[in-house]
Amino acid sequence: MFSETIETDRLRLERLGPDTVDTLALYEHVNPSAPHIDEITRYLSWSPHASPKETHEFLTDARRAWDERESAQFVVRPREGEDGAGEIAGCAGLIPDWDRQIATLGVWFRKRFWGRGYSGERAGTLFELAFEDLDLEIVAVTHHVDNDNSRRAIERYVERFGGRKEGTIRNGNRYEEPVDVVRYSVSQAEYRDAVSE
Repeated sequence: MFSETIETDRLRLERLGPDTVDTLALYEHVNPSAPHIDEITRYLSWSPHASPKETHEFLTDARRAWDERESAQFVVRPREGEDGAGEIAGCAGLIPDWDRQIATLGVWFRKRFWGRGYSGERAGTLFELAFEDLDLEIVAVTHHVDNDNSRRAIERYVERFGGRKEGTIRNGNRYEEPVDVVRYSVSQAEYRDAVSE
């Protein structure tokens, strides 16, 4: 159902699971001592992993969710020719709600990979997956109301694909406590118009 590997101009997305991603290699970037981890997770809905066991459980759950068509989660690596080629740059996901014909995007990157336009490039290929392969009607993305970096990135790629800002959803996501999020969406029709131009 989901493509196990997706390549863009600069990125390679590979299915997330214990059989495809080394637990200790991922744990190195998601543990409480990882460089910039507090800044990376400040506006995310997950906390640093307390142990390799937690990372392994995360990978195992990602594989189960993939197999049960609950989500498509990927490890993101820069391709050959990019600074940090082959390294774990972060993780990305697409979570479909089949009954509502909508998918939600998510992503995080290590700080050294911020500011390269990778978020928009990853979003473009996941829009293609959602609309071309899965024939969903809407793709939505949210960011914590205070996360200006994500806001700027999301506004750029949502506009590029013809979408719109829907507004602020109060208590729209749960972090350590409920927080307000800003939601954006792109419809299949908007996407098709944008890519046909």
